[in-house]
Amino acid sequence: MLDDIAFLDDATRPPLQKLEGLTPDQRLPGQHLKMIHDHLRQNMEVLGRLIERASTGAVSPEEVESETSGLLMVSNFRRFGNLCGQYCQFVDTHHSIEDYAIFPALAEQGAPFKAIAERLRAEHVVVHELLLRLVDALNTLATDPTPEHFEDAKTVYRTLERILLSHLGYEEDAMGDALGYFGIGV
Repeated sequence: MLDDIAFLDDATRPPLQKLEGLTPDQRLPGQHLKMIHDHLRQNMEVLGRLIERASTGAVSPEEVESETSGLLMVSNFRRFGNLCGQYCQFVDTHHSIEDYAIFPALAEQGAPFKAIAERLRAEHVVVHELLLRLVDALNTLATDPTPEHFEDAKTVYRTLERILLSHLGYEEDAMGDALGYFGIGV
């Protein structure tokens, strides 16, 4: 199911660049980035628990509604439609802003930052493919809730969770301080 995705080894990531003497104001853009990522993390955590519980029959549709009602992505769903599509769109929009605005500015700061920007862009490709696979798995599950389809959805979800959480942490560490240090707008 996921064998055809070209996963990247975290050990091959370019090294972090230490920036000294940042002011509190220069740290703000990185803190803002982390705040956005924290919303993604929290939503992923809730979804993961619900997928696990739903696969064992331990949660009713009413309980899913109750437990997800406060999630940002659920409020977006209510406003705009398809839950998975909206979550994927949020991640895709966030990554597009980084790919087309932030990473080019970061890459201009020298070869080490160019390598970081290129790696982050490559990781976005993997995350995007996993998001597409998750939507497909959940759509299949919705139309045919078999144990096999629950397992497929859980496999894709857990892989996305592992890859996305690792990516978000590396991104924060690799460019969080650089955003304010170099005056790169978020």
